[in-house]
Amino acid sequence: MRNVAIVGVGISRYGYRSDSNLAELAWEAINEALNDAGAGVEDIDTYIVGNTGVWSSEPLPAVVIGEYAGLQPKNGIRVEAACATGLAATRTGYSLIASGEADVVLVVGVEKMNESTTPQVVELIGRAGNYFWEFENFGLTFPGYYAMYATAYMKRYGATEEDLCMVAVKNHHYASLNPKAHFQKRITVEECMSSRYVAWPIKLYDSSPITDGAAALILASEDVAGKFTDSPIWIRSWGYANGTSNLSRRSDFIGFESTVVASRMAYRRAGIDPDNPVKFFDVVTVHDAFTIAEIIGMGDLGLAKRGEEYKLVREEQTYIGGLIPVNVDGGLKGKGHPIGATGVGMIVDLVKQLQQRADKGRQAPISKGMALAHNVGGTGHYVFTAVLSVDKP
Repeated sequence: MRNVAIVGVGISRYGYRSDSNLAELAWEAINEALNDAGAGVEDIDTYIVGNTGVWSSEPLPAVVIGEYAGLQPKNGIRVEAACATGLAATRTGYSLIASGEADVVLVVGVEKMNESTTPQVVELIGRAGNYFWEFENFGLTFPGYYAMYATAYMKRYGATEEDLCMVAVKNHHYASLNPKAHFQKRITVEECMSSRYVAWPIKLYDSSPITDGAAALILASEDVAGKFTDSPIWIRSWGYANGTSNLSRRSDFIGFESTVVASRMAYRRAGIDPDNPVKFFDVVTVHDAFTIAEIIGMGDLGLAKRGEEYKLVREEQTYIGGLIPVNVDGGLKGKGHPIGATGVGMIVDLVKQLQQRADKGRQAPISKGMALAHNVGGTGHYVFTAVLSVDKP
């Protein structure tokens, strides 16, 4: 198996993008990634498109994007794993290079969610759990799923709605410093607390937005990475796992077993102590589709002791300068959650962090040379984790 480097990254502006169709939006990120790598489409062996696409007009996005980007007749495929599509697509590209099938792979995640109305999007995401049992019989939507986790966690450990809102405040703060983020406005705990309930205790400001956006990576084998950059970021390890489709088959609602399994797999492969992973990472992205997801995600990943995650939030230990900077790109909550692009966008920001070229006010101190990405599909139905490093594995 060959080592795989990230040699170029690009990301579109996230938000309501009525100014671009799907292919144009994807190209915005692809072009930036190609320029970042000093590469052309002729350098690409194959390309992977991460896209869920149930809310947008293009049923064959890989073909449409490939044609628009001038990639035909190169092979391109679409990958889907719900909200974890971005890291699933990245791992697919990684595997092609690691196995020797390709030397240079383009990965692009893209979503045009606002081609559907908000009620349609809520329904389509709600169908992604267990359709016949949970959606049809009980009407569960994803805010409802995460509300179940929030109420269970709050009852067991004493966290409050204000603690959830403190996650939103942090992520809006960093989104306001990110020119590509969906939300550019900072908020207060009071504003979050006064926002309307979506599914108690989840409020509007506890929820990630419906976002259009794209993000892209140029991956290269260790044999050719030096052709594109003298500061590659290496994909050191992967972890992945699935949760049950039916939530009634889960043992509790205070965390995702699939995240625990996926993170420990990645840690083992990267030589990271699973009992104290914080000391290995400079910065992490935790999948925060809702504010409670960031809190329980920190416990699942071993970044905080279970039941004490919200205390790190209260003490602002997840800001830059704290114990472990979390979601300093704004997270899904502030940066946005264009589902197919989300995981790829996480990698884009972590690469810039490790290369010390993040936006002013968002650059974490880099001393350990490693970062962690955590991408969840559904409520732990799919989970992918990736460890990135400055040093070659």
